[in-house]
Amino acid sequence: MLQPPPAQPGMREDEVDTPALLIDLDAFEANLDKMAALVAPTGAKLRAHSKTHKSPVIAHLQMARGAVGQCTQKVAEAEALAWGGVPDILVSNEVVGAAKLARFAALSKLARIAICADHPSHVAAIEAAARDAGVRLSVLVEIDAGGHRCGVPAGAVAVELARAIAASPNLRFGGLQAYHGSAQHKRTPEERRAAIAGAIEGARLTVDLLHQQGLECPIVGGGGTGTFALEAGSGVYTELQAGSYVFLDADYARNLDEDGAPVTTFRHSLFVLTTVVSTPVPGRAVVDAGHKAVAVDSGLPLVWQRPDLRIVHESDEHGKMEYGPETTAPVVGEKLRLVPGHCDPTVDRHDWYVGVRNGRVECLWPIVARGGIS
Repeated sequence: MLQPPPAQPGMREDEVDTPALLIDLDAFEANLDKMAALVAPTGAKLRAHSKTHKSPVIAHLQMARGAVGQCTQKVAEAEALAWGGVPDILVSNEVVGAAKLARFAALSKLARIAICADHPSHVAAIEAAARDAGVRLSVLVEIDAGGHRCGVPAGAVAVELARAIAASPNLRFGGLQAYHGSAQHKRTPEERRAAIAGAIEGARLTVDLLHQQGLECPIVGGGGTGTFALEAGSGVYTELQAGSYVFLDADYARNLDEDGAPVTTFRHSLFVLTTVVSTPVPGRAVVDAGHKAVAVDSGLPLVWQRPDLRIVHESDEHGKMEYGPETTAPVVGEKLRLVPGHCDPTVDRHDWYVGVRNGRVECLWPIVARGGIS
């Protein structure tokens, strides 16, 4: 059920109803600008991943800064973006089911679209959907870049699938999907480099074999917030699929730089605003943001700029917080910002972004792809 907005433009931040999903607009815009500046000289292009933000508004802000388009993981997300005027969308995932593929094919009337495959059955099903819709669809072969989730082995097997796509009357071979998801959260730069070296090697081998078969490879896509600089500098990857950089959750902030300090390329810009609803005994307080308001799959949220306050448990509607005797005790009604451990599923729990700047609400953006699981 679409919830009423928790704020109105012009409100003070401390007047916002809670729990609410806040964007610190200064930090958010700095993140957009920083990524654009980092990518521009590399020769690669940003195809930002919308599974993080789920918003055509944010997609257009990214594209205004040079992004060539957006990624989605689901057809429903692609529909929300296409209906919102985003003109270039890659479903960076395999899609199974005639109904979903018919919906996907219909989007070709609104946007330039592409999809991934890692099995001949995918190719046959996408071909059937394209034929029925009277369109020609672009299909990328997903290779296993090291995450051991989806993807065919790099090399000859991937080339054979690419040939099948290219030979299909209603399909065109669009390139390679080579995203290494688990590498994004490896903590040390040495671990990230080692993981992505394997991804680059597999992509390079496959591209070389494709060229030997006379097949052009327009796109080699991958890279995320944790490793995009490595893919960008490879000379192999043409598109980068970072998404979380716009918000920077607590888990990404645990990645380390060459000096062993937390990476500071991007700033925290996404917060769950919460209210203290109970202070039953000294040393304990309870807030109104439970795991229905903030995802905990990548760890408990942090209290922004209050290391003396620790969230120690999340239940459906409550977050239990503890603090020491030296801490100024929270009071009932006090508003606190939480930094979520994982931004993507946290966003999916909310209907609205509340954009704030200098302590005031500046804008409200609907999260239109929320719940897009099909």
